[in-house]
Amino acid sequence: MDKNKSNKKISKFNKQALVLAGHSFVGLGILGMILPLMPTTVFLLLAAACYAKSSPQFYSWLHTNKYFGKHLKNYKDKKGTPLSVKVFSLVFLWLSMLFSIYTIKDNSNFIYITILLLIIAGAVTIHLLTLKTYKEKEEK
Repeated sequence: MDKNKSNKKISKFNKQALVLAGHSFVGLGILGMILPLMPTTVFLLLAAACYAKSSPQFYSWLHTNKYFGKHLKNYKDKKGTPLSVKVFSLVFLWLSMLFSIYTIKDNSNFIYITILLLIIAGAVTIHLLTLKTYKEKEEK
C-alpha cells in the first residue's frame, strides 16, 4: 500500500515554499561569505536540497553559478577549501575579532568577552586550518 514518497508530486504551495526557503538559504550563504563566524557551505547545501525538490532551474543555476557552483562542486567532490579562501577567512576573522575587542574595551565585562571572542576565533582558526586545502592550479 505504501508508495514510494519520492515519486509523489509535491503541491504548488510546497514548491513555492521550498523555492522561498532555497532563496533564503542562498542569502544566508552569501552572508556567510562575508561574516566570519557564519557558515557558507551548509546554507548552500540546504538551498540545493530545497531547489532539488522544487525547481530544476534554480538547482542548475546554483550549481553553475560563478560564485557558488565551484564551491559546491569542490565540497561534493571532497576536494577541500582553496588556500585563498582560507587566508581571506582567517584575516577577516581576526580583524573583526580584534575590532570587536577594541570597541568593547570600556565594557565592565571586557575580560570575559575578550576571552570568549579569542576562544571562538581560535576554534574557528583551528577548524579552517584542519580543512583539506584545495589546490586551485589543478583546475587551470
